[in-house]
Amino acid sequence: MEITFPVIDFSKLNGEERGATMDIMKDACENWGFFELMNHGISLELMDTVERLTKEHYRKCMEQRFKEMVASKGLEAVQSEINDLDWESTFFLRHLPESNISEIPDLEEDYRKVMKEFAVKLEKLAEQLLDLLCENLGLEKGYLKKVFHGSKGPTFGTKVSNYPPCPKPDLIKGLRAHTDAGGIILLFQDDKVSGLQLLKDDQWIDVPPMKHFIVINLGDQLEVITNGKYKSVMHRVIAQTDGTRMSIASFYNPGSDAVIYPAPALLEKEAEKSQVYPKFVFEDYMKLYAGLKFQSKEPRFEAMRTMESTVNLDPIATV
Repeated sequence: MEITFPVIDFSKLNGEERGATMDIMKDACENWGFFELMNHGISLELMDTVERLTKEHYRKCMEQRFKEMVASKGLEAVQSEINDLDWESTFFLRHLPESNISEIPDLEEDYRKVMKEFAVKLEKLAEQLLDLLCENLGLEKGYLKKVFHGSKGPTFGTKVSNYPPCPKPDLIKGLRAHTDAGGIILLFQDDKVSGLQLLKDDQWIDVPPMKHFIVINLGDQLEVITNGKYKSVMHRVIAQTDGTRMSIASFYNPGSDAVIYPAPALLEKEAEKSQVYPKFVFEDYMKLYAGLKFQSKEPRFEAMRTMESTVNLDPIATV
């Protein structure tokens, strides 16, 4: 049976197909943890400029460094599977609570400017999506945004990655399998070179590269807040033998001091469901995640539950 990847036409949320579109999104969140977004309102020219400048920056500033790293570690000649590194060249931009974009070396001025503009658009889209998730979950509008806010507002950042051609894709992953720790992730991925896969029903499924689409996936925090109704899903990147794959993943996450716990309104509805996810401060989860990213998420939730029983977590007073 051919599995069709869930695609949401964002423009249909304004017309009579809204109900059907919301149903597709609900099903995607419950059964996939991923969907692709078309007609999302971000200008295609802006996306084309972001892609062009990202690829130019990689060629000018990062490609040589990556080749030197590969040579220094002897990675072309590996004979057995490598489990402690990824075949990727990356840098991180932070947008919120404060931007570090002016401090990143090697970025040309027009690239800085366009990435700032792109981030503003993605931030707005992330917040629209969170409200749509609230609607599907039966939570009050703005609930997720409020939970993510903490006392300083959400954290929002972008991981810019390039996955160069790899001589041994069976032995070195572009990016090892993991779930994302945070909130909602918006990915602008290469439409020519594939490689992203997600795990569904114990099978790895390609996330199809589509021009000008934005791939959305849910992080661990949304699984906790929905008490498991929505799931964060294992995904990975398979390196390819030809073509460099561009990936620009923006993470709209809770603020560091945000207290994360299952939404009480959902727990009331599911009183018969015994499993309740833990309550914790987002920063504590991130400290734990840093060392366990490439392992399954359940032990992380368990560790948070153990911590919860020893720490009294009052919601943080926002002064």
